[in-house]
Amino acid sequence: MDSKLLLDVTNDEINIALLEDSTLVEYYKEKRSLSYAVGDIYLAKVKKLLPGLNAAFVDVGYEKEGFLHYLDLGVNFNTVDSFVKNQVVVKGKHLSMGKVKQESDLPKVGHVTDVLSVGREILVQVTKEPISTKGPRLTAEISLAGRSVVLMPFYNKVSVSQKIVSYKERNRLRKIVKAACPNNYGAIVRTVAEGKSADELENELEILVERWEEALVSLQKNRKSAPFLVVEEVSRAEAILRDHLNRNFESIVINDKDVYEEIKSYIGLIEPSKSGIVKYYDDQLPVFDVYNVTKQLKSSFGRIAPFSKGAYLVIDHTEAMHVIDVNSGIRVNKDSSEQEESAFEVNMMAVDEVAHQLRLRDMGGIVIIDLIDMHTQVHNDKVYERMVENLKSDSAKHNVLPITKFGLMQITRQRVRPVTYVNTMENCPICGGSSKIYSSILFTDVLERKAYFVFNVLKVKKALLYVHPYVYAYLKQGFISLKTKMCLKHLFRLKILPNQNFSYLQYQFVDADGGEIDVTEEVDSMFVKVKA
Repeated sequence: MDSKLLLDVTNDEINIALLEDSTLVEYYKEKRSLSYAVGDIYLAKVKKLLPGLNAAFVDVGYEKEGFLHYLDLGVNFNTVDSFVKNQVVVKGKHLSMGKVKQESDLPKVGHVTDVLSVGREILVQVTKEPISTKGPRLTAEISLAGRSVVLMPFYNKVSVSQKIVSYKERNRLRKIVKAACPNNYGAIVRTVAEGKSADELENELEILVERWEEALVSLQKNRKSAPFLVVEEVSRAEAILRDHLNRNFESIVINDKDVYEEIKSYIGLIEPSKSGIVKYYDDQLPVFDVYNVTKQLKSSFGRIAPFSKGAYLVIDHTEAMHVIDVNSGIRVNKDSSEQEESAFEVNMMAVDEVAHQLRLRDMGGIVIIDLIDMHTQVHNDKVYERMVENLKSDSAKHNVLPITKFGLMQITRQRVRPVTYVNTMENCPICGGSSKIYSSILFTDVLERKAYFVFNVLKVKKALLYVHPYVYAYLKQGFISLKTKMCLKHLFRLKILPNQNFSYLQYQFVDADGGEIDVTEEVDSMFVKVKA
């Protein structure tokens, strides 16, 4: 299985697509001004105690306070709190992890009012991004994730992933990491560390320790009132590479020079042998169009998601859960004796697509699947087992329950960020959303007039025109195409390219530097000009 990672970088956001054998399996949109990402560490301030929930609301600078439960304080909270009190809050003291005094463990059963007080400053880490009306979910158990190990400041224990089954390998990794961890540092050895050499693990630990201690020095030098950011998590693209990069990765394609350099440097740090797979995309066609991502986005993110031979899913999102209805579509057998087999066949294909959709949309929380009714228990069991098998490759924590007597399958899946949403709807090609109708046959005349305006009024020497693929085909057809006639008539050179993400009569003029050319000279109610 070959994997590709595509990064489409715009002025406002980074669009990230993970492909496996050319099939889109994960998609993320990350704002370039993103804040409160999972993994960020803050010096925060307790704003309110909730004895009934045994939790606290904590201010990390977001409009909604973060939620911190007593159980998320961690057994080493007293040690971390003592460090904050004696070395962070008090100015002028040298921050030294080696001199941290280990305090007594926090009881697993207790009351938040006995531990925290309003106005207190504590170190917290974001475990869930803000979702809907809720603020971020927090923990006081601080960690820094690397590719092979997770560094745990203030701990002295080393744990090894249960997925590494060899006792000999587990013991080898534990010894290496234990010897490499400085005093008052612990670690969790990740599954990907299996087979790694001592030098690789030691180098990664050294980098993580250095990153943490640099943050502490910066914390002391730039001391200000809480809340403020102490350690920033790596970007979403780097996090995907950290968690998913393996020998099956074929290429990482990026259309922005700065991000390309950043990712290449990161790959050289975590996997030097793979730095050659990072490629800079410098073509005029959109990178997502070239790798068929745009079409897959349009077909996969709608309310209705077709999957095979006319069958389809209907996906609805609510505040409490995600509901998926399985429909056989045109697959209807007149013979009643074949209905059971037909239902079983559709359900088997449906759970394949549901597993794909869960990962693609990053759906978390409760998911209810309304399958086509089957009367044979053997079929129910096989469909359930197929779903369990499909989700083995899903890195998010999940739990699948057997099919109920009502034909429902229930799944819970870890939710750490809002569900990914892609608008697959387009403006009406007749009125452009204005509800005023003009003749669409005049669209080529509008493009010709706009091109004349660009070259002869704005005096642009070189320009590109992006249009919908159907319009592109129409303008380019024939021995002497409309595009050629237009250029010869007005004596200018215009290059036209298709963009699959455009609606039917949408267009955009772009200069040689890739910036949008404003061609507004009058109100064109019918036609849709893309906004920058």
